[in-house]
Amino acid sequence: MIKALAIDDEPLALSVIESFCSQLDYIDLQKTFTKPNEALKHLNKYPVDLLFLDIHMPSLTGIDFYKNIEQNTLVIFCTAHGQYAVEGFNLNALDYLLKPFTFDRFKQATDKARDYVTLSVNQKNQHIFIRADYRLQKIMLDDITHIEALDDYLKIYIHQQKTIVARMTMKTMLEKLPSSDFIRVHRSFIVPIKKVESLRNKMLQIGDKKIPIGNSYEEQVLKYFDI
Repeated sequence: MIKALAIDDEPLALSVIESFCSQLDYIDLQKTFTKPNEALKHLNKYPVDLLFLDIHMPSLTGIDFYKNIEQNTLVIFCTAHGQYAVEGFNLNALDYLLKPFTFDRFKQATDKARDYVTLSVNQKNQHIFIRADYRLQKIMLDDITHIEALDDYLKIYIHQQKTIVARMTMKTMLEKLPSSDFIRVHRSFIVPIKKVESLRNKMLQIGDKKIPIGNSYEEQVLKYFDI
């Protein structure tokens, strides 16, 4: 399932995207926005896989919006202004939909997103390299039990192996990890989703370790686990 957001200053345009997404079983349109600044704040807190993004908006253009986001997010531009097409594709947009577009044309664009995500999942590395103790260390993703932030350092806990301490930020670590497999649940903790055994009273259980869920991450965590 591809998590998506739609941003357009015209409510009618958002209604069309909502209607089209509801007909596709691989797109989860989580939220729509008419104000780019609100969308940017939401996206920084709740990353998604795909954006449906208008270009010609009064407060912030879609081009500038996409340049400002930190996540590696796919984008399909949806606009009535064809003159921006070249710049849109220069930003590696998946597609450029010229309004008004049909459902078939919309599906053609979203099929590209589905194929891209499927290929990425199939080809993704099962390991990461982390610089620690003055050398690069290979860590298998399946061996990570959880990750804890301590000031400017991270402690990477590995099953039946020595904990690795690396000088890096949570943001940098999240960029290395596949978002489909790992989730940040607290300002100080990242966990592998498949190792979560239970959730109770805002605490996650992984083996014999209890990990707290931060207040600002609770909504995202509960939504992810469909609670």
